[in-house]
Amino acid sequence: MALTNRVDLHTHTTASDGLNRPAENVRLAKEAGLYAVAITDHDTVEGIDEAMQEGERLGVVVVPGVEISTVAEGKDIHILGYYTDWQDEAWRAKLRGLLDVRDRRNEMILQKLRDLGIAVTIEEVMDEAKRSGKEGGTIGRPHIAAVLLAKGVVTSMQEAFDRYLGQGAQAYANPPRLHPFEAIEWIKEAGGTSVIAHPGLYDADELVESIIRYGAQGIEAYHSDHSPEEEAKYVKLAERYGLIITGGSDFHGKRQGEVFHGPIGNRSVDAAVLEQLDPAKRHGQS
Repeated sequence: MALTNRVDLHTHTTASDGLNRPAENVRLAKEAGLYAVAITDHDTVEGIDEAMQEGERLGVVVVPGVEISTVAEGKDIHILGYYTDWQDEAWRAKLRGLLDVRDRRNEMILQKLRDLGIAVTIEEVMDEAKRSGKEGGTIGRPHIAAVLLAKGVVTSMQEAFDRYLGQGAQAYANPPRLHPFEAIEWIKEAGGTSVIAHPGLYDADELVESIIRYGAQGIEAYHSDHSPEEEAKYVKLAERYGLIITGGSDFHGKRQGEVFHGPIGNRSVDAAVLEQLDPAKRHGQS
């Protein structure tokens, strides 16, 4: 299939809580006819090397990214970072420090599930991660959701999040994390561009605007879980503040026929956005 000028700027791999290896995401991007795909794993850049190699082989541009988990006003807020110096060991080590918080969050969730009479162990979650092809990296809520699904506690991944794992749900946990402002500074120090991920999921537009005013450079207007009305609203917000407008599927893979959140290429933006996201190109250095 001939590649178009479209790019999907939000996908996850086995380096965090996705089901597909980085190279497979690149192959799926090729099959979807995309010009480029971003690898934006949670709190890690460990999947980018493999994706880059496959991108060179297939002729698909791979955008190096990361999705940093933060908390503000009691809400999970995710900040995407693009074109950081992802090969820098100091940056990688800084991100690895965030994994301790994620591990603590997982233990808190499992304790809340036990309190509800639902026995799920960290060993079962790790076994699920291994079955899904994960080797190292982060373990997240989708792995816990998959165990709940396998045990028959829920009938779908979405039900797992709605009833137990999503914000405000029965087993939701939210330990102290990095603030969005700090994540923006981290990304800036690492030479990258910061973008607010899926703002429509937060139900907190005033908070989103405060993050914009602090210094976020872009906003993910197009997302698999945004309605057309939300997409239009965030495009308008981006235009008002002069932000980079991005979009992506937030693809995590497929479990039992269910794609979480959407298939690669389900949401995309024009490849011209890459020149806005890449600081080197934005500043006329290449």
